[in-house]
Amino acid sequence: MEKQFKRMEALKYAFPKTVPVMAGYLVLGAAYGILMRVNGFGIFWALIWSVFVYAGSLQYLGITFFAAVVNPWYALFMSLMLNARHLFYGLSMLDRLKESGKLKPYLIFSLTDETFSVLCSEEVPDRLPRYWVYFFISFLDQLYWVAGTLAGAVAGTMIRFDTAGMDFALTALFTVIFIDQWKSGKGRRAACIGILSSIMCILLFGKDVFIVPAMLMIISVITIGYMKRKDKEEQT
Repeated sequence: MEKQFKRMEALKYAFPKTVPVMAGYLVLGAAYGILMRVNGFGIFWALIWSVFVYAGSLQYLGITFFAAVVNPWYALFMSLMLNARHLFYGLSMLDRLKESGKLKPYLIFSLTDETFSVLCSEEVPDRLPRYWVYFFISFLDQLYWVAGTLAGAVAGTMIRFDTAGMDFALTALFTVIFIDQWKSGKGRRAACIGILSSIMCILLFGKDVFIVPAMLMIISVITIGYMKRKDKEEQT
């Protein structure tokens, strides 16, 4: 009974933390649902992707892949590169999630950009079960995305309008999160690495093919930096 009470307290604590994400995910999820419908995919498929894929930008890209019948190996490679940023999230969350037990698989699966931005700066009060707070933040965020997807997929069956540029909403949300993180003073080093790596690769490889080498460069630099920091901590 006490555990259930603490979990309810964790849920009450987690919900206000997710309100900014809710505002974005309901709109972005709806845009995704509409795009799925106008490209010929039913409500069922839109929901399945949001429940079991739940990868934001990859879901938007997936519409293009399936609609254009892209080579599966190319789709796999681009998907890995697009989501390679999650390696950084995973590295930075190692200590926070190492004792999360049965909740760990879902916490790993549901670690989107927006959820990560909330979790990485969250200091849970000692009176609350920390990993249940993390779980409810992650679960509520996905719930918002799925709800938005359902609303958009249903709306897509009833209304017809030009959807050109709608997928830019996800880029806009990324920009807002980046600016917010920069203002908070957290993660500026990683942000600078990402910006500089992207600029260098655009200059070297051109804007059409810079993404893959830029991601490889970012992964390499941040991984090396992480390993060096861990070595210093072990030596001290």
